[in-house]
Amino acid sequence: MNQNLTIQTPQGPLHGHIDMPDNPHGLILLARAHHAPADIFITANLAARGYAIFFMELLSAREAQFADASQNVPKLTQRLLDMLDLIRTHGATQDLPLAIFASGDATPAAIRAAAQRDIQVRALAGHGGIVDRAGLQALNLLSAPLMMLFDSDDSPGRNAFQRAVPHLTCAHEMHTLNSGDDPVPHVAAWLSLHLGN
Repeated sequence: MNQNLTIQTPQGPLHGHIDMPDNPHGLILLARAHHAPADIFITANLAARGYAIFFMELLSAREAQFADASQNVPKLTQRLLDMLDLIRTHGATQDLPLAIFASGDATPAAIRAAAQRDIQVRALAGHGGIVDRAGLQALNLLSAPLMMLFDSDDSPGRNAFQRAVPHLTCAHEMHTLNSGDDPVPHVAAWLSLHLGN
C-alpha cells in the first residue's frame, strides 16, 4: 500500500508518502531537510528488507528557497513531532515499531524529537549532521539507541559526535563510511537489533 499525506503549516504544505509492504516488521521515518535522488535508492533498499517507509519534506517549497532554513533546529523538531503525531494516529502505521533515519541538518532535530517521544521512537540512526546542535537537554534525555554514520571526510560531524558522547546515556555507536559505502546495511542491522526483528 502506498499513500500520499500532507501536513499544513503557516509556511505552506509539507508533502509526504508512505510505502507500506505486506506485513511490515517496522516503520522508518526518513528525516531529511531536503530529499535527494539517493533517497529513492535508500527507500527501495529498506522496503526490500520488510520495512514500511514514511518520508516527508521538513521544509515547505517556500522555505526551501532560503539556504539557512535547514539550520532551524526548533522548527525542524516541531515538524518531526507533527509527523510522529500523524504516525501515531494513522491506522496503517500506529502499531508498528518505529525508528528514525535522519541525515545532515535533520539529525539534531531528530534527536530532539526522539527525546520527546521516548516511548514511540524505538531506535535512531543518523548519517552526518552536527549532533551536539540538538542541545544538552535532548542528548541527556535521549533513550532511543543511537547509531551515527559519518563520511570519511566529515571531520566536523565526527568531532561534534565526540563532544556529544559524554552527555549520552542511551546505547550509541559511531561508524565511518568509506567513499561509495552504502549506509543502508549499517542502518538495517541497527534497526533489526533494536526493533526486535
